[in-house]
Amino acid sequence: MSTPNIRPTLTANQRRSQRILLSVPLRVSGKRVNGIAFVEHTKTLIVSAHGALLQLQEPVLQGQPLNLRNVVTGEEVACQVVDLNPGASRLAEIGVEFGQPNPRFWRVSFPPTDWTTRSPEAKRFASGPGATIPAAKEPAAKK
Repeated sequence: MSTPNIRPTLTANQRRSQRILLSVPLRVSGKRVNGIAFVEHTKTLIVSAHGALLQLQEPVLQGQPLNLRNVVTGEEVACQVVDLNPGASRLAEIGVEFGQPNPRFWRVSFPPTDWTTRSPEAKRFASGPGATIPAAKEPAAKK
């Protein structure tokens, strides 16, 4: 008799955290296969609490450790290459993942993990013809 897997499985459309299109200037550093250090300045295409998608000229390998330095804040974080894709331009698109989730590195607020475009909050703020911004509620009078 087998035990059923009680851990939820992520499907192709589920993410561990929301993704945001955001351009953050970065200084990426690491070591080439021959051990020589490299530094490249780039920017993010997409960010999440778990990492980012960015473009690099420097050839990297899946699993390669890198350091990202947020040029604006000076904060630095270690990450690992988890995805390599040829980009539309001559630059490769590189997916990197932090060792631990670090949403504060990007200095943005991510939606809660259970948020969707079908959430009541999203519907209240939907844009389009006739959409209105809800008025702030007055505090209840004390009795």
